[in-house]
Amino acid sequence: MRILLASSEVHPFSKTGGLADMAGALGKTLARAGHEARLVTPLYPRVREQFPEIRRVDWRFDLPLGARRVQAELWALEAEPGLTAYFIDQPEFYQRGALYQENGASYADNDARFIFFAKCVAHLARYLPWRPEVVHVHDWQAALVPALLRQQQRAEEWWRPPRTCLTIHNLAYQGIFPQASFALTNLPPEFFTMETAEFYGHLNCLKAGIALADVITTVSPRYAREIMTEEFGCGLDGLLRRRQGRLVGILNGVDYDFWDPARDPFLPCAYSAGRLDGKTACKLALQKELGLPVTNAMPLFATISRLAEQKGVDIQLGALEEMLSADLQFVLLGSGAPAFEAGYLGLARRFPSQVAVRVGHDEGLAHRIEGGSDFYLMPSRFEPSGLNQMYSLRYGVIPIVRATGGLDDSVTDFTEDAARANGIKFYEYSSRALAKGIRKALALYAQPELLRRCRRNAMKLDFSWERAVGEYLKAYEKA
Repeated sequence: MRILLASSEVHPFSKTGGLADMAGALGKTLARAGHEARLVTPLYPRVREQFPEIRRVDWRFDLPLGARRVQAELWALEAEPGLTAYFIDQPEFYQRGALYQENGASYADNDARFIFFAKCVAHLARYLPWRPEVVHVHDWQAALVPALLRQQQRAEEWWRPPRTCLTIHNLAYQGIFPQASFALTNLPPEFFTMETAEFYGHLNCLKAGIALADVITTVSPRYAREIMTEEFGCGLDGLLRRRQGRLVGILNGVDYDFWDPARDPFLPCAYSAGRLDGKTACKLALQKELGLPVTNAMPLFATISRLAEQKGVDIQLGALEEMLSADLQFVLLGSGAPAFEAGYLGLARRFPSQVAVRVGHDEGLAHRIEGGSDFYLMPSRFEPSGLNQMYSLRYGVIPIVRATGGLDDSVTDFTEDAARANGIKFYEYSSRALAKGIRKALALYAQPELLRRCRRNAMKLDFSWERAVGEYLKAYEKA
C-alpha cells in the first residue's frame, strides 16, 4: 500500500512530544513491513545541519494563501531504506526558534503557517508521480487536508483521489482561529458550516478533519470512547458520536530501536527482564548525576512531562507535599507553566536530599531516568495514549497512573490481575488518591520478590509498532 503521512513534527527531525515519536515510528515500521510509506513535514532550523545528506528536489510550490501567493521548496531525505521524508522549505513560516510558540505564547500566524502546510500536503498528494492511496494526517496542523482534497476532487474532476485518515493525538488542541482565517484556505463557503469547519463563529481545523476524513483514529481504544462523551469531547463529542462508525482507537506503539534497556547507549549499564542487576547500577549512577544520596534503600520516583494541568502536575505537587515525609526520592524532568516549574523547584530547595528537578528537555537524561527509577508517576487528568508509561514498562519502572485513556489500556493493576500486574492505578482525580498510590508503591518496594515479578511482567509486554501497524492497515482498508 502507498501511504503519505503528514505531521507537523517527526522524530528524529523535530519534536515537542509524542506526536513526533508516533509519526516517525509508524512511517519506519510501514516501510519495514514492505509498504511504500513517505513522510511530509515542515523544514525547521538545524535539520540541514543535522542531516547533511538532505537534498533539494526539483519541485516548487506556488500556492494561494488567501489574497496572496506563497512559494516554497521541497527537500527530501532517504530516512531509511524504503522510507522517504519530504520537507516543506518556507523560511518565513518555519525557520523560527520553536515549532509552535515561544515564551509561552503561540505564534500569531500559526493559522497561515499550518494552512499552508496542509495545502502543500494536498498538492503533493495530487501531483507527485508517486500517487498515494491513503493520506494519513495528524492533529489539527494537517487536518484541513481532507477538505482540500475533497475540493480538488469536485473542482478538478479528480478521479479516484487518495482516501484520508486523520489521527487525533489530543482533542484539546483543535487549531481554532478567527473566522477571517478561513479566507486563507481558499475553500468555498460550503466548507464553513456547522457540519464542517465552523465552530461558534470560528475556524476549527480539527473539526473539519473529523467531519471529512474517511476514517478517524485516536491513539488508544479508551480515548476513542472518552472523546464521544461531554466530559472529554471538548465541544466535538456530538460530531464524533455521529461519525463513530468511522472512529477507531489504536494504542500507540513504542519504538524499541530507541527505547530498550538492553541496548540503550544513554544508560551506564545494560539490563533486561532476565538480567535485572544492571538496573540497580543505573539507579545509583542516576542518583550521583542528580546530586541525590546514592542508595538503594529507598525507592526513586520519577516524572518526565510537560508541566500542564492535563498531566496532573497540580495533584502531584499536593501528593508530594504529603509523601516526602516518607523515605523516598523524586526526580522531575520537564518544563511548562511557570507556576508549576516554580512549585517543583521549591520542593527541590526544601527537600534537597530527596528531590531533584531539571527544567527543560534532555533526551539522554530522559533515558537515564527511565533506566534508574523504580516508579513512574503519571497522574493525568486525561491521557489520549501516553508513551512514558510504556517506556517505563519496558525499563522495569512500575507506573503509578490514573485510569484514563491509554494509561488504563496499557497498565494492569494488582486488583485486576495479581499474576499479570505491572503497575498501580487510581481513579479519583485528587492528591489524596495519588498519595494512596504512592503508599502502595512503598509497600511494594518493601517486598523485593513481588517487585521483581512485577518488573518482569512489565518488561515482557509487547507495545512494538509491529503490533500497532497491523491495526493501522485495517484502518486504511476501512478508509
